[in-house]
Amino acid sequence: MHSCVLGAGVIGVTTAYELLMAGHEVSLIEEQAQVAQMTSLGNGAQLSYSYVSPLADASIWRKWPEYLFSQHSPLRLKPQLDPALWQWLWQFLMACNHQRANISSRQLLSLAQLSQIQIEQIRSQHGFDFQHQTSGKLVMLSDQASIDAAEAQIAFQAQYGCQQSILGIAQCMELEPALAHAQDRWLAGVYTPAEEVGDCASFCQHLLSVMAQSPRFQFFSNTRVESAHLVGGKISHINIRQTEAATNSTTTRHTADHFVVAMGIESAHFASMLGFRLPVYPLKGYSITVPIHDTNSASAPHISITDLSQKIVYARLGDRLRVAGRVELVGHDLRIEPKAITELIKATHTLFPESGNLNDAQQLSPWAGLRPATPTGVPIVGRSPIANVYLNVGHGALGWTLACGSASLLRSVICGETPAIDMTGFAFR
Repeated sequence: MHSCVLGAGVIGVTTAYELLMAGHEVSLIEEQAQVAQMTSLGNGAQLSYSYVSPLADASIWRKWPEYLFSQHSPLRLKPQLDPALWQWLWQFLMACNHQRANISSRQLLSLAQLSQIQIEQIRSQHGFDFQHQTSGKLVMLSDQASIDAAEAQIAFQAQYGCQQSILGIAQCMELEPALAHAQDRWLAGVYTPAEEVGDCASFCQHLLSVMAQSPRFQFFSNTRVESAHLVGGKISHINIRQTEAATNSTTTRHTADHFVVAMGIESAHFASMLGFRLPVYPLKGYSITVPIHDTNSASAPHISITDLSQKIVYARLGDRLRVAGRVELVGHDLRIEPKAITELIKATHTLFPESGNLNDAQQLSPWAGLRPATPTGVPIVGRSPIANVYLNVGHGALGWTLACGSASLLRSVICGETPAIDMTGFAFR
């Protein structure tokens, strides 16, 4: 059985790995020169298996005026003549209610917990280093409304085995002394001891090295999918072209028994080529990566930090601090906006002024990525309307967290196995 996986971000790489381990012949096709070069490259690095909350929740209605009109808003909407934006935004707002948010949270938690099991199995089997740590996480809360919402979320998630607690500021400072410079900013913090971090791009590169040892695996880098041809309700073949030397390259046919769409935000375009619509839209985010001056000091956090009001996360990756944030609905614009990077630098300087050299932005590896999101925040994993095409798309900001679990579920579907969790909520509709 030959499975062709389209897209080599963390979703595509883990899917290819699962299918290869299941005995399939696997081809992995990627437009970039290497795996994990787009959205998976500079993400927030947090593996949030317990404190999972969809962006679409009831608090959006209370915060919407601030998000739209405040110059310091972590969310930005760029109005444009794009029907896909307005259709997605309408569905997103309709999902911003307690009932739908609770359903989404349950589905995301079950998938996240499966993903935690799967990534641990990969770590145990292969033992490669991707700066993985079980460091715990503090979600810092700046107002009473956030504390009340966190208490409700903790009570809800406790039903599903999540162990979390709300700590006072003194307890937060004791756990993470690096927060001392900005302790007046917050009232409390949610502590989740079992949360993890890891370098997503490094993980993907190591997993590719594992797969490359198999004669049943082929990686097509610098390769664009030009078209797909349907016969009898199935893809008979796709046409691919090498992009590295476009003037000399030729289009070639590529056949497989199954095709997996894991192309991030480009998945929507590929689906339209096949005649159906994917409700996926890009949420743009930014990051910087700060080299830490003194890894033994309290200048940079050892515990992962989420500043909830600013929607900025801080994750320690060995001698680096990954800082990521913002949610922008600006279409497919991948430009790195200086203002966004400046805001991340300013926020880092406020919290951790002695963590590293923050004066030279270019030394901080500024990055922007388009996170493919569904309106509810729940990814689409499983069959598509095309008989031999499968979907693994729409993970939003939780792609790194959910990747290994999603890949395991899709392997179960393709191989006719019983899935580890209920897949009803992840089906294409």
